[in-house]
Amino acid sequence: MDIPTIEPLEITAGDTITWKKTLSDYPAASYTLKYRLINSAGKYDITAAASGDDHLITVTAAVSATYTAGTYTWKSFVEKGSGGTLERYTIGQGTLTVNPDLAAQEAGYDSRSHVKKVLDSIQSVIESRATRADLEKEINGKRISFMSPTELIKWHSHYDRLYMQELNAEKIRQGRRTGRKVLTRFR
Repeated sequence: MDIPTIEPLEITAGDTITWKKTLSDYPAASYTLKYRLINSAGKYDITAAASGDDHLITVTAAVSATYTAGTYTWKSFVEKGSGGTLERYTIGQGTLTVNPDLAAQEAGYDSRSHVKKVLDSIQSVIESRATRADLEKEINGKRISFMSPTELIKWHSHYDRLYMQELNAEKIRQGRRTGRKVLTRFR
């Protein structure tokens, strides 16, 4: 198995995740590479192990199983020394999506995105078939049950657009066509 040399864009909770970094200015014999993943739901710290002069990053299945699904901002940095002699240098940053571990989910798990859930709730209210859960959803601090028909239509259009963007992004990720035209002008 070839070990990737770049940080993953997407992982699944419960999987073993591995990648390797070669940092010629910061060899693993002298520096420790660390990562911090953070969002409003939590934070996770990852410390690389030395693999010769390379940094080998491994997150075990047991550790990643504790990760909450969502999009995280990550930052990587190297450290050398400790206390008053600590040297620290930022290496990189980016975003990472943690997908839920479907193998660990119980029956009845709702895999719809937040956008799809809100869109479905608005649609249910418009069609007069809403459940209590649909009516209790809030948009901009206002419950759906207290929205006027004009507001419902406005928010339906907004969430429908967001949902189409999600679907198109998934098609692109899968290498499929989105049906959208790309216009180009040559000079």
